[in-house]
Amino acid sequence: MSESTSNIVTYLGKPVKDEHGHVIGTMASFLATPGGRIDGVFIEHGDGSIKRYSSDQIKTENNEIVLYSILKMKANNFCNQIPLLWRKTQALKDLNEKRKIPENMYDDLYASFEGALNQLKTEAEDVIGDIDSELQKCTQRVKELNSALINLELEKEIGQIDEESYLTAIELIREGLKRVNAEKNDLDTLKSRLDNILLGEAKVPEEEQQIENETDSTPTPEPLSTSLPEPPESSGESPVVVYVKNVDNPNP
Repeated sequence: MSESTSNIVTYLGKPVKDEHGHVIGTMASFLATPGGRIDGVFIEHGDGSIKRYSSDQIKTENNEIVLYSILKMKANNFCNQIPLLWRKTQALKDLNEKRKIPENMYDDLYASFEGALNQLKTEAEDVIGDIDSELQKCTQRVKELNSALINLELEKEIGQIDEESYLTAIELIREGLKRVNAEKNDLDTLKSRLDNILLGEAKVPEEEQQIENETDSTPTPEPLSTSLPEPPESSGESPVVVYVKNVDNPNP
């Protein structure tokens, strides 16, 4: 359900946070259609710059504004869309085998489903490439921040930095490392999910998906604005296979 302009006004001038709870700016303004649907938002960042973002990236959590990464949103969409379209393709094949689809229609339907699925997979592979680039950046930032820690320790050791300045600087660097590592972990998880889906291994049962959502450190956000319906949830379940190792037998 789209937010109206009267609702978005309540967030003007309020802090905007990223997915990890860090303040990244302030809600400055918004764009709205003649009908009152929010079409974009403007965020003022700490350096004074004001940037426009898609309304799809902005969510509300506990009366706070959260800006979500467009890369993560794309990846999450593929994680929902690809398994759904795959199940539809399989269902189409099953219906054809049961002779519930006219023969002269099946080939065209199957080709359209398969074409759409291949297109999604191609786009998902592009997103994986983008995730790899972001992971490389995270790795470089971690290396640089660790170097900064070492330099602080060296300067403290030879007495060039007083205790108060040292403690302040160390805390800043450590917080920076926590933030980068959290982002890196998120990207690693996202990449693994996409990789598994493209390999046909991400057929998560509904109950398992619910548990995963409940244990996720990030609360499920409420959309601030959307022009598309939420992807339908799967009602199908896939079996969970549990492998038990015989402890009496040293060989696998």
